[in-house]
Amino acid sequence: MEAEFIKEIVYRLSYWIQIVRFSTNGNQLLVEGYLRPGFTLGEIEREMRPVVKSIRQTPGFGVDIFTLELSRPRVAIPHLNLILFLATILTTLLAGALMQGYNPFRAPLTLIHGFPFSLTLMSILGVHELGHFLLARKHHVEATLPYFIPAPTFIGTFGAFIKMRSPVQRREALLEIGAAGPLAGFVVALPALFIGLYLSNIITVGPGPGIHLGDSLIMKIATHFIYPDLRPDQDILLHPVGFAAWIGMLVTMLNLLPIGQLDGGHIAYALLGRRAEKIAWLALTAALVLGIKSPNWLVWALLVFFLVRVKHPPVYDETAPLRRRDYLIGIAALIIFILTFIPVPFKN
Repeated sequence: MEAEFIKEIVYRLSYWIQIVRFSTNGNQLLVEGYLRPGFTLGEIEREMRPVVKSIRQTPGFGVDIFTLELSRPRVAIPHLNLILFLATILTTLLAGALMQGYNPFRAPLTLIHGFPFSLTLMSILGVHELGHFLLARKHHVEATLPYFIPAPTFIGTFGAFIKMRSPVQRREALLEIGAAGPLAGFVVALPALFIGLYLSNIITVGPGPGIHLGDSLIMKIATHFIYPDLRPDQDILLHPVGFAAWIGMLVTMLNLLPIGQLDGGHIAYALLGRRAEKIAWLALTAALVLGIKSPNWLVWALLVFFLVRVKHPPVYDETAPLRRRDYLIGIAALIIFILTFIPVPFKN
């Protein structure tokens, strides 16, 4: 079998087995070493399926011998990923067209007017998840392609995610995988925000009900740069590109909360280890407090508590030192969180 394929298998096995040496014999991988405390062969088989068809352990001279029957997986077309991706393009096109005042249900060709919003939002979400995927591949962590989630909402989607199918062994890897998404997505969202603001219209604010978007620090900076003479009685009617960028910034900020397996949770755990759990509970409490002013925070806090969980699972080498570069990545993520933070996302 290919050397790179074997190298990746051995790298992943080292999470469960203290490996002394290894060799190959056809489709068999022979590993000499010790099973790490707390792990079982059944767990290895479950986590390594379908690459590892079976594994057996034989006592040797001083070390155990693990015999693994390998199967190179065939490249399969990710049908579900593709279907969800196309469906999300459709729902975001629909949302963008309705945002522009068109009704594709009556005139299907008007769906094309949703293109600026859909392209911008899908680009931000797609690059965000691609950042996670590529860094997972770099660190030999098996990850799925992105799953986009279409939704009948005013933005047409509930976002996107990838699933990591193998454990992350090193703090450095956890940090880079967690930070890659927000950093990559922000790089796309930032110019989109400036372009969207430039294409937007200035309106005079009048009495009456309405929903206003909350301002982040980066939104205030960009607005001052594009419209330095904006009067207090004026507001910006965001172009769909600008609105998609605003949504992208909001998603980035929410994902950077240092809780559980959110992107921010990965970063915090990589930098702080088990001390990150205290930060996670503080962040969740802060979100609940913000829920007093904005129900959006309350909904997000409850979703995180029940679906994402507060405590981050451990990595194998929790005590391994980090480099200066790793701390700079964490600082960059913190700066992006501060720039994109919105105390009240939607206000009347």
